Amino acid sequence: MNPRKLRAALALGAAASAVALSAPVAAASPTGIVWEDSCQAGYQCGHLDVPLSYQDPSAGTVRIAVSRLPATDQARKLGTIFSNPGGPGSSGRFAPVLTPELHRRFDIVGFDPRGVGASSKIHCFTDPSQLEVLQRALGTFPLTRDAERQQLVDTKTVTDLCERNAGPLANHLSTGTIARDLDRLRAAFGESKLRYYGKSYGTFLGETYANLFPGRAGSLALDAVDDPQRWTTGSAPMSYRLRGFEDGPRSLQSFLDVCGEDCPFDYDEILDRLERGPITVTDTTGRQVVVTYQSAISRIHDYLTDARSAPELAAFLRALTDPATHAPAAGGALPDVDSLLGGGATLCSDADNPRDPAVWWDYARKADRVGRGFGPYDVYKTLPCATWDVADTGRYAGPWNRPTAPILLLANRQGDLETPYAGARRTERLLGNARLLSLDTYGHGSRGKSACVDAWLDRYFTTGAVPAAGTVCAPA
Repeated sequence: MNPRKLRAALALGAAASAVALSAPVAAASPTGIVWEDSCQAGYQCGHLDVPLSYQDPSAGTVRIAVSRLPATDQARKLGTIFSNPGGPGSSGRFAPVLTPELHRRFDIVGFDPRGVGASSKIHCFTDPSQLEVLQRALGTFPLTRDAERQQLVDTKTVTDLCERNAGPLANHLSTGTIARDLDRLRAAFGESKLRYYGKSYGTFLGETYANLFPGRAGSLALDAVDDPQRWTTGSAPMSYRLRGFEDGPRSLQSFLDVCGEDCPFDYDEILDRLERGPITVTDTTGRQVVVTYQSAISRIHDYLTDARSAPELAAFLRALTDPATHAPAAGGALPDVDSLLGGGATLCSDADNPRDPAVWWDYARKADRVGRGFGPYDVYKTLPCATWDVADTGRYAGPWNRPTAPILLLANRQGDLETPYAGARRTERLLGNARLLSLDTYGHGSRGKSACVDAWLDRYFTTGAVPAAGTVCAPA
């Protein structure tokens, strides 16, 4: 990301936060949703004020931005499904349809968790020039000891700025606190029990809710499952404990098996070449793009999160080996820097991590031996937690086996670099009452990629039924 984009992202984040903290446009009861006059087409927007601290109600309030996608068949509506798309740090205010049947029979409510999007947020930076260090520090990993030393310095600069400028909200962003916000939302929408679809980090939010409020957990569908025990506790960096890098080689091999003769390149040879220096490729717009080892791993990782991106991945790898071919053009919206760092505060509040940043190097090397490139890419994601002193008294770290209604877990059994399949299997055993439905492909998330999976989502939310143990769905 270049400095111009980072400066624009800072301006956008500040503007969004100003909107989040503006005066309401309509009156409401203290515990109710304040509905707003304008919203994205098809949605109804509002907000709910909740305690900054559930342990200290006198500490003030924060604002949670919400929207509702109304059921298309209001006469036969069954209730409300709440949704979270993942993160932490990602906006979830405008929830997707989920499935056509669920859109027909349920209102679908999305929300920006505290610290994110149009909800109350932290601000680590007071000047756009400070963002240049963020560009160097985050979203990358070192290949040499010199680069590691610089990354440690840059990361500490970022976390020092956050400690200096973020304010009290930074210490009230754990998932335990966000789950309590979700319970306030459930009550505000008049639901006696929570119906919920969460993906990726959203699964950890659902697991936390189910164990904080087991009697209020209704139908919870958790897609791309995080292991809550490894998320929260352990002596190694949390990003090493989750071991998403183990599914990197599995996902890559699944891709190569399908690609066959159309993918004659050697992955290790490509990485060997990138270790010697960057490769310049031409993308489909005619632009010259310099690809480093780290940026190549990032793009390969992103392509492998969806098996439907196989043609783009094949073209990217081909361009790295054959300069006569063209790489796909890289897209992506501007990041909301404040939300990104709010998500970081959530992660660091939730998880045990070492306090010595120097240990990340050894863990990254271990991970690299398991999943070349994917290992350090994963492990260094939590480096800021070594030097960012955030702690939320609302943190929840277990137990994870409280009795609940059946919880539906969804996972891709050929590999998921973000939330590995082994973690979903562990979580099925760990939760008090869970059933795993597997999709026979690689990638991150199963909803919308299989008629079989979507049919089970419809059945689960409308009847509470779960599939037989060991059920596997085919893609498409």
